[in-house]
Amino acid sequence: MKAAGGELGWLTWSPNQGDRSGVSMVLFFYTYSICNVDEREQDNWLRTTFIQRRPSVSQVFVELQFIVRDCNSFDGASLTCKETFNLYSSDADADVGTTFRKSQFKKVATVAPDEITKKNDMRINTETKVVQSLSQKGFYLAFQDIGACIALLSVRVYYKACPATTKSLASFPETVAGGLNQQLKKVTGKCVDNAYSEDLPRIYCTADGEWVVPVGQCQCDAGFEEVEDTCQECQPGFFKAEASRDKCEPCPANTQSQNPRSLFCVCMDGFYRALTDPLTGPCSGLPSAPRGLVATPNSLTPGKLLLSWQPPEHTGGRSDITYSVECHRWEGSSHLPCGEKIRYDPANTGLLDTKVSVSELDPYLNYTFTVEVHSGVSMFPSQAMPRSFKPQSSAALNTSLHYTGEYPPKITSMRLVERDSTSLSLSWDVFPRPRVQSQPIRYELAYRKKIDVTTYVVLKLEKNSVQISDLSPGTAYLVKVQALGDDGNQGVSSLEEQFETLSEGAGRNLQRFDLKTVLLFFFLFRNRNTHTRQGPEDTYFSSPEQLKPLKTYVDPHTYEDPNVAVLKFATEIHPSHISKQKVIGAGEFGEVYRGTLKAPGKKEVAVAIKTLKPGYTEKQRQDFLSEASIMGQFSHQNIIRLEGVVTKFKHAMIVTEFMENGALDRYLRDHDGEFSSHQLVGMLRGIAAGMKYLSEMSYVHRDLAARNILVNTALECKVSDFGLSRVLEDDPEGTYTTSGGKIPIRWTAPEAIAYRKFTSASDVWSFGIVMWEVMAFGERPYWDMSNHEVMKAINEAFRLPAPMDCPSAVYQLMLQCWLQDRAKRPRFGDIVSLLDKLLRSPESLKTIADFDPRVSIRLPSTSGSDGSPFRSVSEWLESIKMSQYSENFTRAGVVTMDQVLQMKNE
Repeated sequence: MKAAGGELGWLTWSPNQGDRSGVSMVLFFYTYSICNVDEREQDNWLRTTFIQRRPSVSQVFVELQFIVRDCNSFDGASLTCKETFNLYSSDADADVGTTFRKSQFKKVATVAPDEITKKNDMRINTETKVVQSLSQKGFYLAFQDIGACIALLSVRVYYKACPATTKSLASFPETVAGGLNQQLKKVTGKCVDNAYSEDLPRIYCTADGEWVVPVGQCQCDAGFEEVEDTCQECQPGFFKAEASRDKCEPCPANTQSQNPRSLFCVCMDGFYRALTDPLTGPCSGLPSAPRGLVATPNSLTPGKLLLSWQPPEHTGGRSDITYSVECHRWEGSSHLPCGEKIRYDPANTGLLDTKVSVSELDPYLNYTFTVEVHSGVSMFPSQAMPRSFKPQSSAALNTSLHYTGEYPPKITSMRLVERDSTSLSLSWDVFPRPRVQSQPIRYELAYRKKIDVTTYVVLKLEKNSVQISDLSPGTAYLVKVQALGDDGNQGVSSLEEQFETLSEGAGRNLQRFDLKTVLLFFFLFRNRNTHTRQGPEDTYFSSPEQLKPLKTYVDPHTYEDPNVAVLKFATEIHPSHISKQKVIGAGEFGEVYRGTLKAPGKKEVAVAIKTLKPGYTEKQRQDFLSEASIMGQFSHQNIIRLEGVVTKFKHAMIVTEFMENGALDRYLRDHDGEFSSHQLVGMLRGIAAGMKYLSEMSYVHRDLAARNILVNTALECKVSDFGLSRVLEDDPEGTYTTSGGKIPIRWTAPEAIAYRKFTSASDVWSFGIVMWEVMAFGERPYWDMSNHEVMKAINEAFRLPAPMDCPSAVYQLMLQCWLQDRAKRPRFGDIVSLLDKLLRSPESLKTIADFDPRVSIRLPSTSGSDGSPFRSVSEWLESIKMSQYSENFTRAGVVTMDQVLQMKNE
C-alpha cells in the first residue's frame, strides 16, 4: 500500500515524524456497509437516486461488487446471521426525493456470494442481475439486508446496444438489445446514398449487443460503383448499366463516354449498334460489298441457274452477315421486277451461304440479279453488287438463258368441280402459266379404282379440266395428271389424289342422315363422359373397392375395458426411463412437460409428456388414455408420433415426440411475414398428407385447426389432438364440448353444426379454414365476429376473403373446401395432388388473389358484435389489418364509407 500511496500523492502522518519507515497506510474505498448480525428481525434498506431511462430501454443490467462476512466467524451470532441480501427495483415517472415506500418496490433477485470473507481474508464478489419490464421515465434500485455482514463496494447500471454500423451498403442505427424473451431483435437498414434494394436489408441485434445474421444487401445504382461502403459515380471512360454490386466497366470497342455516371457508352462516328445489340456491348461498322458474282445455268433442268459470290472483304466486326437477292427481267426496253413467279432455293432473303438456286425462269427473257449484304447495323441496302445478264454478254451466258422450245410446266393443284353417282368433273392449275402466244399445253391424265392397284385408264387432253364418265357409284378413284412438252417430254406428274362418286339415290336424304349421325355421336359421346351425380355420402364412401383403406381405425370406446385398448395400441413405458425438464403447457387433464425418454438399448430422444393431475376420477383417466389408444394406431410423418404411455403406476402419462416450435397458429403469429408463399404451401401440403392418411384410415378428426397442428424445427407440420368426446351444446355461442375444451363454430362445417354429421368432408371444410389461418399468418378466422354471426354469415353464403398476398390458386382451393354441398368438396387425396403441383411449379404461386374490399365491409364493426356499421374508413381498414393504406385512400379522395361501398374491383 506504500507504493500505491506514493503514486496517488497522498501524504502520510504519524505521531512520530522522525522515522517513516514504520508508517502503515490504508487505501479507503467509498462503501456502504452494515453488520448487525447479532440482532434479530433485521430489515435494512439502501436506495439509489432516481435513474433516468432511455425510452427504448426495457431492461438494464446491474453489476454489483460486494463483500460478505462468513457467519461462522462471529461468536454466538450464527442463528441470526445471514450471508445474502436482496435486490429490488421500482418504476417511476418522476423523482420522489427522499420519499420511500417498500410497497412500491418489487424483488429482482436474491444476491449470494460465490466466496465468503473469513476474518483476515477479504474476498470481493461480482454478480450481475437483470431488471426487466421497465416502462416509465426512470427507476430506483434498492438493496435489502436481513441480517448479513456486508459491504457494497460498487453498483454499475448499464444496458446493452448494438452500435450504429454500415454493412452491405446499408446503414443500421444504434439499437438497444432485446430482453431475455427476445434474444434477437430484427433491425431494417437503409441503403446508403445512390444505392437501392427491392427488399431492404435486415440484421439482428443479439441480447449481448452484437450484430449477427445479416440478410440481404443494397446495390449501387446504375452509373455508380461500391467503394468502401459508399457508392461513387463511374468516371469518364467507364459505365455501369444497372444496379448491382459490380464495378464500373471500361467502354467497349468503338465506343466512348465523356461524362461521369454513364449508364452506357455511345458509339463513335461511323460505328453503330443493332436494335438487338446490348447497350453494354461494342459498336461495329458497315460491311463492304460482296465480290465475284457468277451465274451458272443448269444444263439438265431448263429455267434454272445457280448464283454464287464471295463474301465481303470486311464485315465491320460482325458475325450476323446475311445476303439477299433481287431479280429484274427485261421485256423489250422495260426493266421490271421478276415478282413472285421466280423460285429461290433456299430463299432470296436472309441467306447465310454465298449461293442460291434460282428456278422457274421463262425462256427467251433476259434477267438482272443484284446481291446485297446485310448485318445487324445495315440501315439500308447501300452495300450491293449488281450483275447484269444481257443477250450478248457472253456466248455461254446466252446459251444458258435462251431455249429452243417450251418445257412442260408443273401441275400445282387438282380439285373436284362436280360429282354424281357415275361421273367426276376435275380441274387443275399449272405453273408457269403459258404465255398467250405460246402453243396450248397438252396433258396426260390417268385414273383407277382405289381397290385396283394395276389397271389405269389414260386420257390425252388439250385443256386443264376433264369430266370422267361411266364410273361406278359410291366408289373411290385415284387420279394423277402431268403436262407434255412439244418434244414429247413429260413433265412432273401431280400426286395421286382421291375422289369418290356419290352412292345411288344420295342427295338430300344423305344430308339428313349425316345430321342424325352427328347428333347420335354427340349424345353417345356426352353420355359416355357424363357421370351420375353421387349422393352426399358417395364422394367419400362410394364403394368399398374404391376407398377401402389398407388399415382401418378402431374406436377404443368399443372395448368393454378401455385399458385393454391402451395396451393393444400403445407401448408401456417405465417411469424411470422418463425425465421431466420443464413445464411447457397445461391441458384439460394436467400439465405438459418437455423432457427426455431413454429406453433401454435406444438413443435418448426429446419428448412431450402429458400428465394426469392428482384427484382424477376413473372416467377422467380412461378419457385421458383414450387419446393414446387413438394415436397408437397411426404411423405417418405428418401425424404426431406416440412414444408410449405410463398406466401401471400411480401417475398416468402419455409420451409423444417433442415438436420444438409448438402450435402452428402461435408460431405463425410470432413470425408474421417471414415465410414465402412456397414455404406456407409446403406446410399445408404436410397437413393435407396427414389428413389424407387419417381419412384413408376412416378416422374423422372433428377438431382440425391450426392450434392443433404442431411444428418442429424443420417446419414440418403434424396433426395432433385426438380427443373423442364432442357433444353439441345448446348454448348461445354454439360451441362443442370436447375432451380438449370447447371448439369454436368458426372451424366447423355447416352440416356438422346443424345435423352433427361429421365426415371426412367436414374435415375438408376445417382444412380450408386452416389454409386461411396459415396464409394469414395465424390470424383469427372471422376476426371479432361472434359465433352466432359466423353461422349466420356462412348460411348466407359469406366466405372468408383471400388473405393479403395469398396466391390465387391457393384461395380457389379454400373456396372449394367451403362448398355448401359436402359431396362437391375435394377429397384430401385431391388436395395433396393439387398442392404438389403448385410446389413443383413455383410460378403458379405468383398470381395473387384479387381482394374485394366490399367483402370485408359486410363484417361487423370492431366496437362489438351488434353489426353496427363502421364509423370511418380508417376504422374499417384497421379491422381488416390494412391500416397502412389509410393515406392512400385519403389521397384518392375516398374519405367516407359511402364512397368505399361504391368501389368496384378495379
